[in-house]
Amino acid sequence: MRSLSNLSAVALGFALLGVACGAGDRGESARDETAVATAPAVASRPAADAADVRPRLVILGDSLTAGLGLPAPASQAYPAQLQQRLDQAGLHYNVVNAGVSGDTSAGGLARLDWALEGDVRVLVVALGGNDGLRGLPAEELSRNLSAIIERAQAKHIKVILAGMEAPPNYGRAYIVSFHQVYPALARKYQVAFLPFLLEGVAGVADLNQPDGIHPTAQGARLVADNVWAVLKPMVEARGTHD
Repeated sequence: MRSLSNLSAVALGFALLGVACGAGDRGESARDETAVATAPAVASRPAADAADVRPRLVILGDSLTAGLGLPAPASQAYPAQLQQRLDQAGLHYNVVNAGVSGDTSAGGLARLDWALEGDVRVLVVALGGNDGLRGLPAEELSRNLSAIIERAQAKHIKVILAGMEAPPNYGRAYIVSFHQVYPALARKYQVAFLPFLLEGVAGVADLNQPDGIHPTAQGARLVADNVWAVLKPMVEARGTHD
């Protein structure tokens, strides 16, 4: 688990990059920044090729997953980069980018049935960034993520839970309670765990777009590295080689 001092450093990185741009300690400004930085969430079906008979690997996320702001999100967002790595490794999965800009954990839960259509074998849950920006109580975040995990596991789908951190606008107590949701759920449900989706990217100006929130193409490659480190042993163990 990341130490409290490191949590503060991550939160500071968000602030310096503009996640809470001009917000100081005021939560309302953080909400305003979220509205500017991300498009409204739309309850749409994830992009998937119905003719592709490969088992599916679905990434349920927000604008970080959708690749908002990238010149070519279809090829530069981290789900597309994971598809390339799977193909290169001879692991035959169809990666479905179920990222919706502006989405929260509640939004992800609301569209989960659509996301899990077809032969889904693995679900990567990469939600929470917008919850943190909006100051959603940690208890609500936990309930929403729990419901997502439980419904996936009921379908015998393997789950990877990707952690997120809250910006500093709501104080240290909120940062800590928000952070603790993810490892607690990983332990409770015995799912694969990536402690922080943006490890090595958050707080690094050169790896983020001018909005300070969304990774550049290079930053997205590092996010793909983070997910791949957890995903690769899981899919290799399941085996989908020709």
